[in-house]
Amino acid sequence: MTKDQVPEDLVLAESLRWAVSRLASRLRAEQPGAGRPLTRPAASVLGNLRHSGPLNPSELAAIEGLQTQSLTRVLNELEDQGRIHRARSEVDARRQNVQITEAGREALREHVRDGNVWLAAALRQTLSPAERGMLRLAAGLLDQVAAAEKHRGAGPRTGEDACSG
Repeated sequence: MTKDQVPEDLVLAESLRWAVSRLASRLRAEQPGAGRPLTRPAASVLGNLRHSGPLNPSELAAIEGLQTQSLTRVLNELEDQGRIHRARSEVDARRQNVQITEAGREALREHVRDGNVWLAAALRQTLSPAERGMLRLAAGLLDQVAAAEKHRGAGPRTGEDACSG
């Protein structure tokens, strides 16, 4: 454990990771998609492009935690399907910018539609308006945490934190 970590932080991290992992699994089960369903990596790439705007492949790979070469197949498939557009950067002709197309936006909307409907109903059925308001705040906080720089060598792992999420 590093000097910045306290046991309460690790307990919170484990609890939050487990809850996020369970929710993500449930959402995947609730959003089968229709037509040409998106793979998990394709949905993630489209989601990042929708939220962040055009990115170059290196930026996308860093967000996805992949090597740029590993992302190439996903980008090629999305481009072949008309879901992204790649163009040379106006600033540096050696670089490409990748942006989501309207077909990509529609595929992403279709992909998450059923999961969003399930989640909205579950939130309404299980949480009070005040609790849903707290979740609105928590969503923004989680987005900030997700944007935090990677921390390497976070200290020893416990058996409990080995669950992936």
